[in-house]
Amino acid sequence: MARPTKKQQQANLPEIIKEAAWRQIGESGASSLSLRGIARELGITAPAIYNYFPDRDALVTALVIDAFSSFGDRQLAARDAFAGPGRELERLRATGLAYRAWALDHPHRYLLIFGNPVPGYQPPMQELLPVMMRSLSALTGIIGELYALGWIDPQGIPLPQLEPDDRFCGLLENANTDTLNVLAVAMLIWSRVHGLVSLEITGQLPPFANDGAALYEFELEAIARQFVSPTQHAPNTSQ
Repeated sequence: MARPTKKQQQANLPEIIKEAAWRQIGESGASSLSLRGIARELGITAPAIYNYFPDRDALVTALVIDAFSSFGDRQLAARDAFAGPGRELERLRATGLAYRAWALDHPHRYLLIFGNPVPGYQPPMQELLPVMMRSLSALTGIIGELYALGWIDPQGIPLPQLEPDDRFCGLLENANTDTLNVLAVAMLIWSRVHGLVSLEITGQLPPFANDGAALYEFELEAIARQFVSPTQHAPNTSQ
């Protein structure tokens, strides 16, 4: 196999390749992703791509990592814009709004990480889990704050049940009940916002729900009312 030329090995070529991959996904869908097609678009040889991404799956993994990283950055920045005590509900709302905003700004990236499968692709979970968990950390962080204040009552909420071979087992094997309570609440909230956002970006909201922003904000308020009660519970101090 011929080695890429020095010109093809320019420092930013991996980013150029990924940008071309996103364009291809946007135009033809993730299932049509082709390294040779990217090479043709960029006017380079296929070995120039293989030098950075040895196969399609390696490129998909890089795209997924980048997408989760950007997704997490947006939510964390939104949450941290309301730093300080007494602004917990503002942080929760800001995190939720950032979730939808990123998905609307990057629908193909959102669908790649949560929706559209790439035929034959087997995600390397040990490589992806850290960035996946970081993308959830804005939500779990603020839920942890609210839980510590005693503003969230987890009674009746099913705790995560992990099988020995569960992909999250290694991350949670030493988790105490408080940690599992926080994760359980966060996952319930995530499932609600994720469902609504997924319906919106795929054009599947019902015909009468033509204002996605208003519907989403109503759902955020409903979530806060259901899960957060600033006055009813004593702080959780167990470790």
